[in-house]
Amino acid sequence: MTQRALDPSGEQPTGSSGPSGPPGAGRPKTIDAGSELDPVHPVDLPAPATAARGLTAAEVAERIARGEVNDVPVRSSRSVTEIVRANVFTRFNLIIGVLWVIMLCVAPIQDSLFGFVIIANTGIGIVQEWRAKKTLDSLAVIGEAKPTVRRDGVAAEVSVSEIVLGDVVELGPGDKVIVDGTVTEADSLEVDESLLTGEADPVLKRAGDAVMSGSFVVAGGGAFAATKVGREAYAAQLAEEASRFTLVQSELRSGISTILKYVTWMMIPTAIGLIISQLVVKDNNFKDSVARTVGGIVPMIPEGLVLLTSVAFAIGVVRLGRKQCLVQELPAIEGLARVDVVCLDKTGTLTEGGMDVTEVRALNGADDSYLHRVLGAFGASDPHPNASLQAIIDTYPVPEEQAWTVTQALPFSSARKYSGAAFDEGEGRTSSWLLGAPDVLLPEADPALAEIEQLNEQGLRVLLLARARDELDGSDAAAGAVPTALVVLEQRLRPDAGETLAYFAEQRVATKVISGDNAVSVGAVAAKLGLPGAEHTLDARKLPTDPDAMATAMEENTVFGRVTPQQKREMVAALQSRGHTVAMTGDGVNDVLALKDADIGVSMGSGSEATRAVAQIVLLNNSFATLPSVVAEGRRVIGNITRVATLFLTKTVYSVLLAILVVCFQVEYPFLPRHLTLLSTLTIGIPAFFLALAPNRERAHPHFVRRVMRYAVPSGVIAAVATFTTYLIAGHHYSGTDALDAETSAATLTLFLVSMWVLAIIARPYTWWRICLVAAMGLAFVIVLVVPWLQDFFALKLVGTTMPWTAVGIAVVASVALEYAWRLVGRRFPV
Repeated sequence: MTQRALDPSGEQPTGSSGPSGPPGAGRPKTIDAGSELDPVHPVDLPAPATAARGLTAAEVAERIARGEVNDVPVRSSRSVTEIVRANVFTRFNLIIGVLWVIMLCVAPIQDSLFGFVIIANTGIGIVQEWRAKKTLDSLAVIGEAKPTVRRDGVAAEVSVSEIVLGDVVELGPGDKVIVDGTVTEADSLEVDESLLTGEADPVLKRAGDAVMSGSFVVAGGGAFAATKVGREAYAAQLAEEASRFTLVQSELRSGISTILKYVTWMMIPTAIGLIISQLVVKDNNFKDSVARTVGGIVPMIPEGLVLLTSVAFAIGVVRLGRKQCLVQELPAIEGLARVDVVCLDKTGTLTEGGMDVTEVRALNGADDSYLHRVLGAFGASDPHPNASLQAIIDTYPVPEEQAWTVTQALPFSSARKYSGAAFDEGEGRTSSWLLGAPDVLLPEADPALAEIEQLNEQGLRVLLLARARDELDGSDAAAGAVPTALVVLEQRLRPDAGETLAYFAEQRVATKVISGDNAVSVGAVAAKLGLPGAEHTLDARKLPTDPDAMATAMEENTVFGRVTPQQKREMVAALQSRGHTVAMTGDGVNDVLALKDADIGVSMGSGSEATRAVAQIVLLNNSFATLPSVVAEGRRVIGNITRVATLFLTKTVYSVLLAILVVCFQVEYPFLPRHLTLLSTLTIGIPAFFLALAPNRERAHPHFVRRVMRYAVPSGVIAAVATFTTYLIAGHHYSGTDALDAETSAATLTLFLVSMWVLAIIARPYTWWRICLVAAMGLAFVIVLVVPWLQDFFALKLVGTTMPWTAVGIAVVASVALEYAWRLVGRRFPV
């Protein structure tokens, strides 16, 4: 077969963006084949017979052998190598690794335990992310688009990666153009290229026109021959840097990165001062000085914070994967938890895809039997029927021998709100018909609108069948149309939609229903499902164009009807301009622009390829009821990471401050690495792991870094001051060769008790397992203090009774100060 001559320069044809100047009102733009596509190398179409049958098996095999295959990998997750690299080769792992090697050389093994903890943490991170990768990969295969390709005269679905150069790919409404190509067949084919060009108006394609990967069909159908596949395709070039498994671009991760950056800069001078103090100023044993220096540096590093964030995200993916929810970008879990406005498309979200024709009301004396023939012929005229037309097809099938000849067809468009067809009825009779929204096809004063309004108030969907006076391809095919019948459709409500709407209302998440249907009808459906404010409906044709006025209208109303795809996009932007975090759900091509611009786009698994491609979350089970689970996962991740971040950063603050106090007072650093390893494990490591994975329904709040540091800084300061006070008092209380060990033990007791109180505060509100968790950590420390071999292993032995009880008393005072500080912060900076 002959193929389009490719431009030697390798540049992408630009003709698909259409001629300059505004398009005609309500009509798609058109492009003349060859006029702008490539003036030097005109388009050569495959012969009609070749395009009809597609490639042969031999031709496909030949192209695969030449490497002319669409081999762009679907990046649903990072590779195993990338996962290992990301978890092992980190800045803090490098620092701790160097310190670990030093400690292995100069100190007993118990002072090197922190190194083994890091190995375990890294291993846990790798395993959990690998589990998430497997979940994502399996779900991506389930949700992968399957384009229809003609081969050997048979149309069959194939994987995207199996398309070869020259394949003839069929297109229908909602289909995404997978690779670049040249149109071979066009039946009123309208393509939206807004995701590539930013131009919202659909482009009318004819045979010979170019189509670019990344665009999608909004109306009509056709086929195209693939001219660029793999990494040469336009969309593949745009997406080369992108990966679906994204661990960046979220407030949580960027906040942690900011914290770690400041910790690094704070740690460097403090560590240098500590090294000089312990090795030069104090005339100690060299190995002991090194051990205490490392003991001061290691706890400054919040090494487990990044690990727990990754683990929390990864486990969230696995949990949602079990519920058939594909999270295409991990921050979407976090983002949906921050959402305060959810915009829902009625069809496919509140209602199921199917509909039932309940009644056909004749207008202007039309004959019922003739109307049934018209409706049957209308249904048969569209090879890609939407849900409404499918209901008509199911109700009024036409025997093949009685079918009328279709002479012209106008596919349904969300912008027009109607479709059309012209027929040769035989015996010299012809007719042209329109089917669509009554309030679009009829003038405002038409008496039939009152009857339609009553039906809409019952939650029924009403279509108008009207006889057209002019040609269907005119600038306004609906002008002068004669009303002939009302087609009444009943929509099937999703049984779980009411509970989901109630959940969002309970969580103070505003719900906006945005639909292309009649506003009153949509409001009635929403009212049946118990949506608060469903009586506040607005016809989108009356929406103000001023963004600020539109935002006000969006906040004051709940249900919006007769919304165009471009308006959906503008409504999302208007809400965002008022500081709202907006989630948009949908399943049709008319939702794509809004899904793309919303903070979080949610698509149904049965939705069009285009919606699944731009959405961050795909509900593969097509259940709107899965959304609360996604919100709950996001809240669990954000709320729990905020909790454990406070634990980790409290440790960083008190470690840095202790080091500074040691340098200023010119004393030995109070702890060996084994002491702080024990404290970190019992007061941070083990509790943080459980707290990070616990259920948490608290609503997500912005300004992660500020909120964490408001609590971590005073907690760390109080812990450091209390510990150092105990250490100084113990220094005056004890004397002799074992005095330093006794002083360390007393300081360790104070620091443990204060850290435990921080843990007890963070564990609130208490549940039975949280109480058991805190109690178990306290019991573990008591066991270390009373079991002789553990005393020797961790170099912890309380000497006498005066100093230990003094340490306890100081810890009690510090705990009271902690309670006061936390309450003061809570009052001064309320959520």
